[in-house]
Amino acid sequence: MTLRRPASRQVRLALCLVVTLGSGTIVLAQPQDSGRPYWSDNWRGWHFYEEPEVPPPEPPASAPRQAATPSSAATAPRRSPAKLPEVVEFERLQKALEERRHIAIMRPTEANVRRYMELEAQVVSRASTFADVAQRIAWASPELDPTLQGRPVNAKALEVFDQLQTAQRSQSISALGRDHVLFFFFRSDCPYCHAFAPTLEAFQARHGIKVVAISVDGGPIPGFADARRDNGIATTLRVSQVPAVYLAQPFTGKITPIGFGVLSEAQLVERISMVAASPDSAATPFLGATGGLQAQARLTHQR
Repeated sequence: MTLRRPASRQVRLALCLVVTLGSGTIVLAQPQDSGRPYWSDNWRGWHFYEEPEVPPPEPPASAPRQAATPSSAATAPRRSPAKLPEVVEFERLQKALEERRHIAIMRPTEANVRRYMELEAQVVSRASTFADVAQRIAWASPELDPTLQGRPVNAKALEVFDQLQTAQRSQSISALGRDHVLFFFFRSDCPYCHAFAPTLEAFQARHGIKVVAISVDGGPIPGFADARRDNGIATTLRVSQVPAVYLAQPFTGKITPIGFGVLSEAQLVERISMVAASPDSAATPFLGATGGLQAQARLTHQR
């Protein structure tokens, strides 16, 4: 009996130790309060150092929705503006007319052709009404009247226009004659040259520009007793047909063709005026072989 008591004591001590260890385990599992002093946690030890807990980062604020990128905006389909009722009606009428014409061509029955002609008559009637309204507007608006722009269409107005044009061109040719001459290439056996010579003679007297006659074969021609013999200028200018007229400026050495064959006085006036308006067009400078003729033209011009 005396031997069993110590055993019971050991058992009791063991049970107390187990309870104590169990309570210690429970203490370890509990979270440590940051506000408690360090000596209340003597189980950690005297030299234990613990870093303060770092608060978790706050979640970022939700970013605003980004606007649609230019590429997405560009790829998005765009709504076409609504068409005007008149445009819709015109397109419908045009399509219907084209369809009826195709049907009438492929199946030219009397009914199909009649249906096409009836619709075509409606279109022509509307176009005629449009033309009448446009004409009335043009009559009331001079800036929109095509008959008042450029060359008139009325016979009387056209006559006045031509007279004004001739007078203006004659004045410009007279001013041009101060430093220009006309070279007239001819042959003495050419009937067209003899027919053209009186026109050039009258042109010289009317507009005051000197005509220098140049004989290709060396023969004379009526009306130009002071005609010069060709000294090679005809070959230089490649005069292959006579009569031929060139506008020459002796002091600058430029020669411009005016025309070949028999020309009227009106044609001479028009062509010389056009050439004078653009002096660099088709101009040919004097060459060395024409020095003698250039000197003669200068002397003739001075006279």
